[in-house]
Formats: sequence, structure tokens, C-alpha cells
Amino acid sequence: MDVRRQRTIRRPAVVTSIGFFTGADLTLRLLPAPAGHGIAFQRTDCPGSRPIPATIEFALPRERRTAIGRDDVSVETIEHVMAALAGLQIDNCLIEIDGPEVPGCDGSARDFVDVLLDAGTEEQDQTRPMASVAAPFQVTADDGRSEVRVRPGSQNAMVIEYRLDYGADSPIPSEQLSLEITPDSFVRELALARTFIAESEVAALRAAGYGSRTTARDLLVFADNGSIIDNELRFEDECVRHKILDCIGDFALLGCDLHGHFSASRSGHRLNRDVVQHMVDTKSLTSFLSEPPADAA
Repeated sequence: MDVRRQRTIRRPAVVTSIGFFTGADLTLRLLPAPAGHGIAFQRTDCPGSRPIPATIEFALPRERRTAIGRDDVSVETIEHVMAALAGLQIDNCLIEIDGPEVPGCDGSARDFVDVLLDAGTEEQDQTRPMASVAAPFQVTADDGRSEVRVRPGSQNAMVIEYRLDYGADSPIPSEQLSLEITPDSFVRELALARTFIAESEVAALRAAGYGSRTTARDLLVFADNGSIIDNELRFEDECVRHKILDCIGDFALLGCDLHGHFSASRSGHRLNRDVVQHMVDTKSLTSFLSEPPADAA
């Protein structure tokens, strides 16, 4: 298995946008962090609050998003910035945010990737912990309609295969894609893929207080006839690409590089987190920290 050094960013980066769920005006600052720090979020609008590590131990039960919390302070919708960091192999970063939710931007990871690439990265003097799936397992939703099958991979890499199929009555098309995840494939194939939703779901979400300032220009909204409202696709199969992006962000809650083959069918954030929790609970992976390269001294 290849060994690599941990990485952080060279200088701070800033992203501003509204929150998709709360509608708040938000500013997020990505800051360099020392080796071994990991990814953590700091609520600057909550004086005295402690940083919240972005690991499964701090994950909260949420639908349609991933959130973390500590001491009654939480940060919502972390999955896209987590995907950007994991996809670019940036391991150590303190993320300051002045509100309860990560900026929604355009519903993809593009804005985060752009500022991270502009900030640049630097290698650090510790190696990155790595984990590889040691034995097959499967997690299935309570209703049996979605699942993730996990098995050891044939190569030292993370491969995610996703089957998106909401049935014949859904305006969202059925799509399938398999990708080996590398920084290059993430930027080229996944980072631009946006959040999507059926128009029929919008009213219920707004009635629940979500999306008060979000419009169809901010994400992909599928009308009942399958057309996209006030927007255009960036990829012919953009929806399944976004689902793979979400998997990357959620699997990053393991806190280390992860090698194995993940085959998901209709999986969402909750089931993705169940995969990570299962790996932690059952030790169904092999985790190790390799010796640093000879020139690391």
C-alpha cells in the first residue's frame, strides 16, 4: 500500500454563501493546521465553544445532510467541504464558520476546491493513517430499499460504484457510475456535480423551514416531467456523480485514507454514516500508520 505524508494548506482560504437549510449568510475560513490535527470545525459565533472534530464520534442524526456536534454546538451540511478536503487529500485543517451551517454555494464542491487549490498545499512530517477493508460486509436501510456493499479492493485505492434508481415514477433519471477516487478524478469528474431534488419535494422542505433563500438556480430541481428548472446539467449523469461526492465526504468521517470497493444503491447520508460506524464498531478494516519515507527526517 502506498505511503504518503500528511498535508495541509499553505495559507487561509475563504468561502461565503448562504446556507441551504438555514438561509443564513455565512463565511467559512479554511486554515492551515499542524500534522495530526485532522479536520475540525470551530463556530466563531459561539464564544468559548470547542472545535468539533469531523469524525464519526461527533456525527449527529440528520436527514438529507451530515452534521457534527459537541457540547450543544453543531455544524450542519459539512459533506461538500469534507469531500473537497478528502478528494484533494488535505488532511489537517481548522475550519472556522460564523454560523450553524456550511455555505451551500452552488450545491457542489466547486467553490471549496477552487479556494483550496488557490491556497496550495504543503506536505508535513507525519504519514497519513490508512485503512483497508479486510472483510466484506453490507449495511441496509430499515426499509430495505437502499444498501451499501463493501469489500476489499483489488488495488490500493478507494473505488466507489453507485446505482441511482428512484423508480419509474421519479423525474430523477436512473444512473450508474464507478470511479477510482484520486485527486485528479475528484476534481475532473466529481467536484462540479451539484445537489439535486425533485420539484415535488420542495414545498414540504420549505414548510419545514428549510431552503427559504434557495432557488432553482442554486441546485438541480427536476420538474415532474424530468426537465430541469432554470438550470442546465454539467454532466449527463450529474446526479450519480453528486451521490459519489457525498459518499466521499461522509466516508471521510473515518479520519484516515480508506481503501476498498464500495457499491452503493440509493444510499444517502444516513446510510453512508452507518458504513463508517460499522467499520469502527466491528473492526472490519485493517488500519496502520506506516513509517515515514527515508527523506522525511
